[in-house]
Amino acid sequence: MRFVWAVAAFVLAAVLIGAGIAQRTVFQGPDTTETSVSVQEDAPYLLVDGAVLGSLPGTQTVRAEADGEIFAAYGRTADMRAWLSDTTYNSVTLEDGVAQTTLVEPEAPEADPAATTPAPDATADEAAEPARSPVGSDLWLDEFQQTDVLVAPFQLPAEMSVLVATDGTAPAPAELSITWSIDNSTPWAGPLIVAGGVVLAFGVFLYILGIRHVRRSRGPRRKGLPLAVTEPIDLAVEQSDKGVISAAPTRRSLDRGRRAFAIVPAVAVSALLFAGCSADSWPQTLDSASPSPSASVIIPEGQQAPAVTKAQAERILARIAETSAEADAAMDPTLAATRLEGAVLAARETNYKLRGAIADYPVPSAIPAKPLALVLPQAYDEWPRSVMAVVDDAESNTSSIMIITQADAWSPYKLSYQASLEADTLMPDLAAEYVGAPQVQPDSPFLIMPPEQLATAYADIVDYGDTSRYAGLFEADGDQFRSSIAADRQSRLDTFNQTATNTGSLTFQAVPGAQDPFAIATLESGAIVAITINEVDTVKPTNSDAVIKLETNPTVKTLSGAEQSSTGFTTTYGDQLFFYVPGQGSTEKIRLLGYGSAILDAKVIS
Repeated sequence: MRFVWAVAAFVLAAVLIGAGIAQRTVFQGPDTTETSVSVQEDAPYLLVDGAVLGSLPGTQTVRAEADGEIFAAYGRTADMRAWLSDTTYNSVTLEDGVAQTTLVEPEAPEADPAATTPAPDATADEAAEPARSPVGSDLWLDEFQQTDVLVAPFQLPAEMSVLVATDGTAPAPAELSITWSIDNSTPWAGPLIVAGGVVLAFGVFLYILGIRHVRRSRGPRRKGLPLAVTEPIDLAVEQSDKGVISAAPTRRSLDRGRRAFAIVPAVAVSALLFAGCSADSWPQTLDSASPSPSASVIIPEGQQAPAVTKAQAERILARIAETSAEADAAMDPTLAATRLEGAVLAARETNYKLRGAIADYPVPSAIPAKPLALVLPQAYDEWPRSVMAVVDDAESNTSSIMIITQADAWSPYKLSYQASLEADTLMPDLAAEYVGAPQVQPDSPFLIMPPEQLATAYADIVDYGDTSRYAGLFEADGDQFRSSIAADRQSRLDTFNQTATNTGSLTFQAVPGAQDPFAIATLESGAIVAITINEVDTVKPTNSDAVIKLETNPTVKTLSGAEQSSTGFTTTYGDQLFFYVPGQGSTEKIRLLGYGSAILDAKVIS
């Protein structure tokens, strides 16, 4: 009976092991599926819609071939179509489950019926303007460049698309293939093989027991003659002189035999355990160390997509920092203007002029790019669109708060506001970077003060302090900027009065800057508002025979282009300020978050 069960175990083991191996061989399906895209008409760009990429589950790999450099980038479909709106391109879309290619022409501008001059020749304009390269656009979430053959892996949602091109002038690759990975894992192959190995080992064990039983029971059984009590037989030693030979093997030989039989199933099971035991051959269980799901984030109904992702913001800030560093080293305002604007650019232009005339004039502080501690993109699908970011500067042990803005789909992001955060600044609660926040309108009535009035109000506080009519709306505790201005003005006035109290006057005035305020919403119905104010210092003689000399002031002398004046001089400093403005009904006051200041100009009073 033992042999019957052993044979049954061998058969069952063969079935189990065979089924497991078959799952990993003959029954295993392909691990990829592929579709090809052929372009019939030449165009410098090829846009693969997200619906095509998402037509099958799994990761997508785009492959394209062409002579020279091949470029690919991905981003939101709406952004890419906006970037391509003024040029001809091929669009790959999904129609009835099949990828179709369509040539898209730019829309002609609408003619003004009141205009009398003919529209300019578009062909002549295209010939005069250089082709626009797709490399390095701030719209792309990521980009790739490879030579001759491009293989780019993606895992994009339906609202994302892929752009393929060469240099923006030559036709894009005419042949494109998209490959999807298929889950062909066989989670029961491993368990089947192991189970077969266990059954095989059990069968071998039954077979050994059967052989042992046969050996013990072989030969006829006879009734032995009675032996004298005084003559026992030692079964462990052969005693040929008595005519008796022991039928049992010695203990050493018996042990050797058992070990030999035990080695067979052990080797078989070990070999089976290591055969085909990849991760795809086993059922996947939940990892107890996996993080628990985070709290749900509710996106307001109708809110548009955030302008950038965090990785995109990091890359943009790195480009801004690199370009501004190059411009600072070369004192090139034209290069600086490619990445800076507003008060930030004005301060840089003044610095370059002063450094060109004054040998030891300091270089402006470098714009930090990382680590990015906070990013709050504007939730907006159109342009201009902006992003607020906070970057920690390890070298100076400070943090910078910045606003970067993109004017249109083809323009790079530019730094328009920058200030240093106060050491003990408490930031308000902000939306997550993947949600974004809407921009608050300058005349918004939902804040305790509209953003467009903030510069005027704070300038009045700078001039009049606690006696200002706006003083009750602003938090004075922790406002180091206001106190430092007051101390600096008093110090300079005391020094001036020591020598020129009877011949001249020194006055100070703060006025709103020319740059429009920017405000972005917080979670408490408030807003972070960036503004500029200008501090204007005026020194002029009060005696008709007196003149103002600049012998000890090379800065004003360089900017004004004069060494002395009988009418006096004005010196303008630009301040960039960030505030938290609470919403209507809040008991909080307006708090200063950060500030930055630099000299902008000096002129002779006409």
